[in-house]
Amino acid sequence: MAGAITVTNRASNSTDPLLVSMATLQLTCFEKRPIVKVGFGFKIGSDRNTSLGYRFDDKSGRDAVESRALLGQQVIVIEEPAALQQFIADLRESTQLVVRIRSLNAGTSTALFKVDGSEPAIEAAYRDCPLSPAQQPRRTT
Repeated sequence: MAGAITVTNRASNSTDPLLVSMATLQLTCFEKRPIVKVGFGFKIGSDRNTSLGYRFDDKSGRDAVESRALLGQQVIVIEEPAALQQFIADLRESTQLVVRIRSLNAGTSTALFKVDGSEPAIEAAYRDCPLSPAQQPRRTT
């Protein structure tokens, strides 16, 4: 899948406090629909018992974000339109993203991403599956 990707080496999981791993944040299209995909190098939980939360910079965080863990239990995606719209709105003009995933069977996983200058990445990632009008950048005159 094409899109915009950023990688961090600041991912960890509460089940192994010494583990520091890589994680990826990808903005992309899947079947002509925009999605946000966060991948880890370890299991983060299954779809039935996993909850996604995130916070940009010093803004209020979001908990219980509509999302789903994929079959391999290392990737979580945001694809529901309202949740995606909120994520992209929060991403704009932010410099740092903290992702937190809580799971009954895989502990708490976290990742810290640098996301400064995301506007060109958002535009490039969703060129083939445009965001809805509410997800588009606000134009100032």
